[in-house]
Amino acid sequence: MSKNNKIIYPLLENAFSKEDLNCGIKVLKSKQITMSKKTINFEKTFAKKNGSKYAIMTNSGSSANLLALSALTNPLNKKRIKERSEVIIPAICWSTSLWPILQNNLKPVFVDIDINTFNISLIDLKKKISSKTRAIMLIHVLGLSTNMDELIKICKKKNIYLIEDTCESLGAKFKNKNLGTFGRFGTYSFYYSHQITSGEGGMVVCNNFDDYNLLKSLRSHGWSRGTIFEKKGKFKKFNFITAGYNLRPTDIQAAIANNQYKRLEKFKHQRNQNRNLIIKSLRKSSKWSNQFSFTSYDEKKIKPSWFGLPILLNKKLIKKKKIFLNYLDKVGIENRPILSGNFLNQPASRIYKFDNPRHYKFANEIENRGFFIGLHTKPINKNTLNFLVKNLMKIDEI
Repeated sequence: MSKNNKIIYPLLENAFSKEDLNCGIKVLKSKQITMSKKTINFEKTFAKKNGSKYAIMTNSGSSANLLALSALTNPLNKKRIKERSEVIIPAICWSTSLWPILQNNLKPVFVDIDINTFNISLIDLKKKISSKTRAIMLIHVLGLSTNMDELIKICKKKNIYLIEDTCESLGAKFKNKNLGTFGRFGTYSFYYSHQITSGEGGMVVCNNFDDYNLLKSLRSHGWSRGTIFEKKGKFKKFNFITAGYNLRPTDIQAAIANNQYKRLEKFKHQRNQNRNLIIKSLRKSSKWSNQFSFTSYDEKKIKPSWFGLPILLNKKLIKKKKIFLNYLDKVGIENRPILSGNFLNQPASRIYKFDNPRHYKFANEIENRGFFIGLHTKPINKNTLNFLVKNLMKIDEI
């Protein structure tokens, strides 16, 4: 925080337009608040624009991840993953990308990171595949991806299911194909700071009709209503065909997200412009001496959809990181780790006896050197840009 406790440069400024809020208010006034026509309409719109056959909205991206893993292990899935099967996940991950693996009695196997893109290392991935590997929980980090061509070849060769956690990368593309549409399931989040928002909310997509119906049942208590299982039970209306959850969104969330989704391309373009302007201004500063580095990627194949601006400190400045981030807090530049750092360093990892974090060189390096700041959906003005550059370049003086 700054001295007056005001965040001057937040991770995301106010994300809602008047029209977004009016869409939500209209639903409130209709008194049809629970999941209904607005949700179904948004699911159809999302699937069509995203390049998926089916889309199922949830109350969060975390819930979307839970549904995807639960569908893979469910007894109604004829090709389900058996208990204690191995699921590969990158060491730089979010907690609710990981927890559904444990919650479905599967074994997480961690993989190191590509230092340039912060995404999964395909070199280490190949080493970690075993006869027990049945799935990969891939995370598209902060708007980028790994080489999807190579990853899909690996999955097909080894008969491994792919789940794409695209919660931070909605709208990003690999060879003009939307991330989240390469695997068996793709998940997205509409949390406040993400590419579009409904405050909370998420989506899971798939191309298989049986998967779609199973996801719908799992989302709503294991209920058969509205699925192909509806006429197979003893009871007319209340047939429960499997274990399930209540992960449904509201029509308020769907109405707001649907309106924001119309502006996704505009948001992507503006965030990209802001990113380029900030990096260019830093490099043009008279104080610039490669104090920071930024993600690099194959621009011919990957079209990013930036979530934030990840930054790596020069290795010589690692010892200054803590005091530097405290300084940014004080002047009002909100910042945060790259996801949750190397998750194997998190306290919960000791409870579940995960692998030794020292085995993940680049995940540790990203944790030790990295942080990120926000990229906004409105043009950055000159004063804000100068404020950012001035204070980021203070690192040499701290």
